[in-house]
Amino acid sequence: MRERVRRRAPGLLVLVLVAAVAVAATRAAGVGSPLLLAVALGALAANALPTPARFAPGLALHGRFLEAGIVALGATLGLGALAAVGPLLLALVAAVVALSVLVTELGARVAGLSRESGSLLAAGASVCGVSAVAAVAGSIDAAEERVAYAAATVLVFDAVTLAAFPLLGHALALTPREFGVWAGLAMFSTGPVTAAGFTYGSVAGQWATVTKLVRNTAIGVLALAYAVVHADADRPARALTTGIPGFLVGFVALAALAATGVLPAPVASGFGALSEACFLLAFAGLGFDLRLNALRDAGLRPVLVVAATLLVVGTLSLVAVTALL
Repeated sequence: MRERVRRRAPGLLVLVLVAAVAVAATRAAGVGSPLLLAVALGALAANALPTPARFAPGLALHGRFLEAGIVALGATLGLGALAAVGPLLLALVAAVVALSVLVTELGARVAGLSRESGSLLAAGASVCGVSAVAAVAGSIDAAEERVAYAAATVLVFDAVTLAAFPLLGHALALTPREFGVWAGLAMFSTGPVTAAGFTYGSVAGQWATVTKLVRNTAIGVLALAYAVVHADADRPARALTTGIPGFLVGFVALAALAATGVLPAPVASGFGALSEACFLLAFAGLGFDLRLNALRDAGLRPVLVVAATLLVVGTLSLVAVTALL
């Protein structure tokens, strides 16, 4: 235990310092989002300087902080508003997942990519980014090189959409709920979706996170479906082990508990502060994952395929959100 703490301490200190600088800078300027600045500072450090290996174990904790922040967010969520659009939200998520898979698979075929590559890109674009790429890769025994290219492609668009979506939302004068649901439907990975949402505002962040978590539940179904499509006798059973992420279960449980009214207001407020702190540390670490060399490694054809998916799904989901919400 002591050795584990010792190994993680340097990288954890970097996350704390980046988060602290982001908060101090935005407060001093009186404008801007500390969450977005934390991502930018992390990305700047990662791309401008070599990251010492001793920082890696602590920096890797940013995924845990993201999960903890999502769980704590459950205590602050107004389930009444969510229940009012619940069936519509489920329908939108199902339509987006199906459309994303269809468009990406078709694009991969037109671009001459392998069947395996098309499946990996479709998983990343339709459900939850790199996590879905990894889940489907395990269910179809994908070649490591193709997994790496698919993951790199997704990371390219994580960086692009994180910067572009809030700007587009303001340009289109979207309400916080409209923007949050749109980001949760159209963007790829959970971290950038959450970051973009909270950059737009706390309400947008809540809607973006909830929408994305609903979308993430398709990961097991998609992994199983691709295991069947790529047909190997033992793959469907193995695909089921991808399951539902534990942090999603925690989020739902805490949200349900908060909805009963048993959590005193100070406790719910404390969970809200904890969620914000965890997100700050998570987004500081997320910046270290946004590297320019990912663009070079991804290659042009996968990028064009996923760009087409983002354009089609992003446009149609925006039209649906603004018309129906």
